[in-house]
Amino acid sequence: MFINRKLIGLLAAALLTPSTLIAKDYKHSDLIESFAVLPAVTQATVSPNGKRIIIRRATTKDGDYILEVRKTRDLKKKPVLFGAKHMEISNAFWLNNDLMAVNFTQNIQDGNRNYWVNKFAIVNADGKEKWRIPFPKDNQARFSLRSVLPDDPKHVLMSYDIDDDRKPDLIKYNIYTGRTKTVIRSTTKLGGFIADTKGKMRAASSYDLKNNTIDQYVRSSVDDEWELIYKNRPENRERFEFLSFSAENLQDIYINANRGQDTTGIYTYNIKTKQYSERLFGLKNVDVDGVVLSRKKADRGRLLGFSYTGKEPKVHWLDEYEQQLRDAIKAAFPGKFVSLASRSEDDKQIVVRTSAGNDPGTFYLLSNLKDVQVIGERFPLINRDLLGDVKYIKYPARDGLKIPAYVTIPKIGKKPYPTVVMPHGGPWVRDTIIYDEWSQLLASHGYMVVQPQYRGSTGFGLNHWKLGDNNWGQTMQDDKDDGVKYFVERGLADPDKVAIFGWSYGGYAAFAASVRENGPFACSIAGAGVADLSRISATLFNGSRYGRVFQGKTVSGLSPIDHAEKLNMPLFIIHGDIDQRVPVKQSRLMVDKLKSIGKPHKYLELKGADHFYNTLYYRHKAAFYPAMIDWLANSCFTK
Repeated sequence: MFINRKLIGLLAAALLTPSTLIAKDYKHSDLIESFAVLPAVTQATVSPNGKRIIIRRATTKDGDYILEVRKTRDLKKKPVLFGAKHMEISNAFWLNNDLMAVNFTQNIQDGNRNYWVNKFAIVNADGKEKWRIPFPKDNQARFSLRSVLPDDPKHVLMSYDIDDDRKPDLIKYNIYTGRTKTVIRSTTKLGGFIADTKGKMRAASSYDLKNNTIDQYVRSSVDDEWELIYKNRPENRERFEFLSFSAENLQDIYINANRGQDTTGIYTYNIKTKQYSERLFGLKNVDVDGVVLSRKKADRGRLLGFSYTGKEPKVHWLDEYEQQLRDAIKAAFPGKFVSLASRSEDDKQIVVRTSAGNDPGTFYLLSNLKDVQVIGERFPLINRDLLGDVKYIKYPARDGLKIPAYVTIPKIGKKPYPTVVMPHGGPWVRDTIIYDEWSQLLASHGYMVVQPQYRGSTGFGLNHWKLGDNNWGQTMQDDKDDGVKYFVERGLADPDKVAIFGWSYGGYAAFAASVRENGPFACSIAGAGVADLSRISATLFNGSRYGRVFQGKTVSGLSPIDHAEKLNMPLFIIHGDIDQRVPVKQSRLMVDKLKSIGKPHKYLELKGADHFYNTLYYRHKAAFYPAMIDWLANSCFTK
């Protein structure tokens, strides 16, 4: 099947007069509040037969999300609504054409302790039956869905501790009756099972306590013995990850691994011959993300392409139909990053999500490859005219290392711009930016934003990652300073008006910048940051011997709290009071130290805020955002 080239014109014409679907009217709000409001629409998922669609939509500024189930042939018809009183609906997906699984989350605060509970329930999409919660007596919700079974629509595979020995077993769960059947009972040796395209568990992993390794096993069939093929040693740091079994050859399993090279690539391992293939796909400058497989029942698991991330996620397509389909849809949305968020088995109903560096995104329903309806914008209040353009560049560090960076150029003001350097958290991750809320909030107020992928970031090969080892606040910090130098020399950044703002590890980097001498920054904003390296080193890998060797031994360098007397710039500290990743005590200790030595600073503690962005609600952002913008204008860049 090939895409008619006329589709491009049909789509473009349809988009000129789309049918817009809006669940509620959003009142106009000021600029900062338009960023603080939670997304209006976060999900749109069509059923396998394409007759219905699940839409997760906000009902208030703070989210309070509900699910709408609508008929795709007429999205304007009254939907079936699903809501929750005590838990938050986080997402939903189709188990078959009639039943859907709904995921819930809830933060439990018990004295000095708080934790998140995640559950899911099964419900008929017509809303005529009661919710069915698997294992309702398990208050800890120690179960998770592993896979649907396309050839068995009555069952799913779940991970659950069926024999209460604190080891999750693999079970087959009847989504209509709740009956279970144990598929594989977990042992101290094996877990993390991976099924082949026929639903047979033929790959697994285990932790070897004696040798402190994560071991990877495969077997030719369910009747054969497990074969150890690889030991992940924490000292090595190379990646070796099972992805999935090949549909074309059930004895081949796809692997994402370094295999002696700087960046990862895709290989297959043949269980019968015990041989690895040549590198099927790999790039010189970035790691490969994985394989793209067909999810359709007719050819589920067939290899379609390889995914990777440069400036943005991309796929090297092997399948001509997929390439043509996506090229045709993308052509109808020039300048946008286009993804197919969901699609029916016959592709007659496709959910298209568009976004861009200066566009927070919109969901569309494409029917019969020609009719387009707008499901909704993610942030309908934000004024797109104030959003900056995002560039992806590389600049040289002082030792010659090339540092990738995202740069958001404001549309208001003129160069040289007041600038905010915004290092990502982690640090062992990388930014993948299509649209970034924080950088666009700052850009809409006239600030240029630089997001450096400093040494220690992952995704750019082993060398780039390992160069950050034991260099916290040192060469890792130099990379941020060198970015400022680069943009100042090119007349883009005002040398007298440069701030650093970060969250998590980025908050650490902001703390470190505030006590380093002769830095390029006028002020610093440390969000959920690490102030005391000795404390975070002791707690970050608590209970994980593997983690302590794999990454724990690389966490050393400048500890900001030990240099608090060297604070040489205005410092704004922000932290959530129930942060489970970086405890709020990190910021409180820094605040106490600064108070004791008479160093001025500002501190904002967000009540009920956890660590990660998706746990910051409107009430948190409505306090945080205006405080940051005001502080930059009136306490930092005062000239």
